Amino acid sequence: MTEIAPPRPLDGVRVLDLSRVLAGPWATQTLADLGAEVIKIERPGAGDDTRLWGPPFATTTAGERGDAAYFFAANRGKRSVTIDMADPQGAEIIRRLTADSHVVVENFKVGGLKKYGLDPATLSAINPALVYCSITGFGQDGPDAPRAGYDYMIQAMGGLMSITGQPDGSPGAEPMKVGVAVVDLFTGLYASNAILAALLRARETGLGAHLDIALFDVQAAMLANQATNFFVSGKVPTRMGNAHPNLSPYQPFPCSDGMVVIAVGNDGQYRALCGALGDAALGTDARFDANARRVENRNILSPLLATLTRRFAMADLMRALEAAGVPCGPVNTVDQVFGERQALHRGLTVEQTRADLESPVRTVASPIRIDGGACVHPTPPPALGQDTDAVLGALGLDVAALRAQGVV
Repeated sequence: MTEIAPPRPLDGVRVLDLSRVLAGPWATQTLADLGAEVIKIERPGAGDDTRLWGPPFATTTAGERGDAAYFFAANRGKRSVTIDMADPQGAEIIRRLTADSHVVVENFKVGGLKKYGLDPATLSAINPALVYCSITGFGQDGPDAPRAGYDYMIQAMGGLMSITGQPDGSPGAEPMKVGVAVVDLFTGLYASNAILAALLRARETGLGAHLDIALFDVQAAMLANQATNFFVSGKVPTRMGNAHPNLSPYQPFPCSDGMVVIAVGNDGQYRALCGALGDAALGTDARFDANARRVENRNILSPLLATLTRRFAMADLMRALEAAGVPCGPVNTVDQVFGERQALHRGLTVEQTRADLESPVRTVASPIRIDGGACVHPTPPPALGQDTDAVLGALGLDVAALRAQGVV
C-alpha cells in the first residue's frame, strides 16, 4: 500500500477530541488519516470506555492485558493526553489547548460541558474560528434532546431494525440490528464531512461554527430509498430478509458449496444471468422480462433461479457470471474478506507497532485514496496518556506537579 505523500490535505489542522466510544472517534480518525493532528483527551487512569470493551484484548510486552481491539478500530493516528476536565485546572488546560486548535469534537449529553466551561459559547469566545462539533443521540433541541442515545436503540427507534431481518412468518423472524454499529459509523462520517465544510468556511471568513450532529437524524437519513418508497407509495416498508424492495433478482443464491450474491440492476443483466445459467428462455419470460414484473413475481422467480444456481460450485458460478457481465460476489466470513486478492492488492490491513504491546496492532485502512495514495496515519492507536508530557509540556506546564495533584 502506497501512502499519500506529504503534505496531507489536513496538515496544520489541530483537532481536540473530547469524544469517546465510536461516532466521535470515527470522525476524528478520518481527520487524522487525512493529516490532522488529533489530540485525544482522556480520563486519567481510565481513558476511552472502549479500551475496556473486550475481549479480545491485546497483550502487553509484560504479558498483561492491554487495550481492547474495539479501541483500536477508531483511534489510529491520535495523540493521547490525560486530563481530568472536572478539575478546574484540567478544564483550564483544555481551554488553553483550544486557543491553538481548529476543531473540537465532543459527544457529551446536551449542555454537559457547560459546567466545565467547555461549551461552544465559551470556547468560541476564546477562538472565534473554532469549529465545534457536538454529537448526541437526538440533537441540541427538541423534546428528546436530553436523552442519551446509543447505536442499538437508534437502529430500533429510527426504523432500521423494522426493515432488517427475516420476513414475518419465516424461521427466526424478528427485527434485527446490523452486525456493526452502523449508525455510529455513519454519524462519524457525516460529522467529518460537516467539519471539513465548516473548516473551509472558517478559512474564508474567520468564523467558526457549532455543528449539531444527531444519531437519530442520521438514522432517518440512512433510510434513503426505503423512506422515499414510503413517501411515494404510502406503504410502510417491512423486513424482506435478503431481498431488495426495488430490484429482483438481488439476493444470495445457493450453490453446491456455499452462497453467492447476485445483484441484477437492469433488464440486460437479467437476460445475461439467465443465459449464463443455461436457461435463456427464462430471460424473455413475460413474467420476468422487466424489473417491475420481476419484483411483483419475485416469489416465483427466486426459486426458479435457485434451482439453476445449485448446479454450480461457487467459483464456477462466479466465473460464468463475471464473463457474462453480471455483478456477483461470495458471502465471505470476516477472515475471508482480508484474504481476498483485491484486499491484499489494495492493502486494506494496516499493521503498526506500539512499543508497549507484544504484537503489532492491525486495523483496517481508510478507504480514501488521493492521487493513488492511501490516506492512513502512520502511527497506531495510542497508549493511554502517552503524549501527555509532550503536549502539555509545550504549553510550559509543570506536568509532574499536575500528575501529583491528579489533574492529568
